[in-house]
Amino acid sequence: MEHGQRMADGRKRWLWLVGAAVWLGLPWLVFGNNYVLSTLILIGLYALVSTGMTLLMGYAGQISLGQAAFYGIGAYASAYLTAHANWPSWLALAAGAALAALVALVVGIPVFRLREHYLALATLGFGVIMFTFFKEWKGITGGLNGFFGIPPIHIAGISLQSDLQFYYLVSLFVLAGLWFAHNIVRSRVGRALRAIHGSEVAASSLGVNITKYKLQIFMLSAVYASVAGSLYAHYVTFINPDLFGIVPSIYFLIMVVIGGSSHVWGGLVGAAVYVCLGEWLKAVVPLLIPHAGGEFEIVFFGLLLVVMLIYMPNGLSGVLSKGMKRLLETGRRQKREAAVDSRQAGSIGGGQG
Repeated sequence: MEHGQRMADGRKRWLWLVGAAVWLGLPWLVFGNNYVLSTLILIGLYALVSTGMTLLMGYAGQISLGQAAFYGIGAYASAYLTAHANWPSWLALAAGAALAALVALVVGIPVFRLREHYLALATLGFGVIMFTFFKEWKGITGGLNGFFGIPPIHIAGISLQSDLQFYYLVSLFVLAGLWFAHNIVRSRVGRALRAIHGSEVAASSLGVNITKYKLQIFMLSAVYASVAGSLYAHYVTFINPDLFGIVPSIYFLIMVVIGGSSHVWGGLVGAAVYVCLGEWLKAVVPLLIPHAGGEFEIVFFGLLLVVMLIYMPNGLSGVLSKGMKRLLETGRRQKREAAVDSRQAGSIGGGQG
């Protein structure tokens, strides 16, 4: 049993390594196509936010409809501190993450006293408040006119301005985020989160501090979103409040549902599917409906969300995971059968001799 588990863990490590190698090698497959690179960067940024939400939803069982607010906190913190206070970009990114964690702590203390749809509504209200803040505090955010002149990230005096450079920077954060989330899930904290998700009453009776773990994972998801927002701000060098409103929060939720919240890499899968489908819709819908506006995306992804919840509640990662398990089981079964056949052939040959 232990030998089989070790083999399964070894295969999973190899799959992780192969996946990371493919992701890091993608730029060389597209031969420097800036459009594809910018799409991959966007997938990576959304994957960071979605990974944090996967921990919050899939393992702690808590729904947040205000995650774009933390995305905006990181973006505006980095933008203001680097453009107006002349802070180094890395220090500004860390400050934005710390601010997002602090806001999540302050918001989470009263919010996590609520349950189910009341919790979702409370986080939705928080998102509305932060969107209003981004829109009205013009001295900091620039209001609806937007925030211009955000400097690029510098590493050892080198300015990261090309898409290829930024792709590898974002990839580093995505891989580190997935690795950290994977370790969280496999730790004592992950077991406590799964217990809370299964039954808060049962978890509490076993001595699990429910409020503590909920707050911690909510703060961690806020840090993931804030880091992604900071990277986004330095990549595009211009931001406005519309990027951090209610609709983006709903899109982040859709990414988690599409990818599946039962696996830490579901956020990456969901982000990739969402971005690719969005780009495909932009190309196809105008051909079918010439005068269609941007609202068609909301309709399409809304319908997709309903279909996923009904027919594929575990998301694409659940389907992929089952497929890989079946493939690995088939491979092990074939090896066992081959070993049995070999032994039988040997015994027959020995008997004949």
